[in-house]
Amino acid sequence: MDASSSSSNQAEFDYLFKLLLIGDSGVGKSTLLLSFTSNTFEDLSPTIGVDFKVKYVTVGGKKLKLAIWDTAGQERFRTLTSSYYRGAQGIIMVYDVTRRETFTNLSDIWAKEIDLYSTNQDCIKMLVGNKVDKENERVVSKKEGIDFAREYGCLFTECSAKTRVNVEQCFEELVLKILETPSLLAEGSSGVKKNIFKEKPPQSDASSGGCCSW
Repeated sequence: MDASSSSSNQAEFDYLFKLLLIGDSGVGKSTLLLSFTSNTFEDLSPTIGVDFKVKYVTVGGKKLKLAIWDTAGQERFRTLTSSYYRGAQGIIMVYDVTRRETFTNLSDIWAKEIDLYSTNQDCIKMLVGNKVDKENERVVSKKEGIDFAREYGCLFTECSAKTRVNVEQCFEELVLKILETPSLLAEGSSGVKKNIFKEKPPQSDASSGGCCSW
């Protein structure tokens, strides 16, 4: 669905899903989000430590409203993270295929955070190796990504937020898997549409505090 269409059309959606982007600083989370939402997004003012965008899409015959949270990877924001995870049906773990430490930190930091903070037992996880446009600088092989995804029960893809290769497929595959999961589908249905926004002020005023209280 074209998010630039009328607001009345935007209100007509079957499910609202909260998706979360996590990973080290500089792996391309924000670029990935912009690449996916460009031309069809509501740009809400970022708060400290988190950016937030909404995109309307039609996947599997269903009209969906995706609330996508882009978290800061810096250590100084780590204390703000628990509320990011609350209610998320999908979590995208992003690493940079040209930086080994961003891949190592997936198991050392990010997978542990999911275990600690995720409130949905059936939450769908997607592992994304970004920056494949820099193939000549690659230090993390595709097989390593596949093996990690298998070990941690994640979907897996490699993409380039810069060239948009596999960007839409990444989000579409994640959302399709959520649509196949009854417990997550129930959470995203009309009866609980507002739950995702309970941690923060109204969507139009995200800059006044976002998900976190200061």
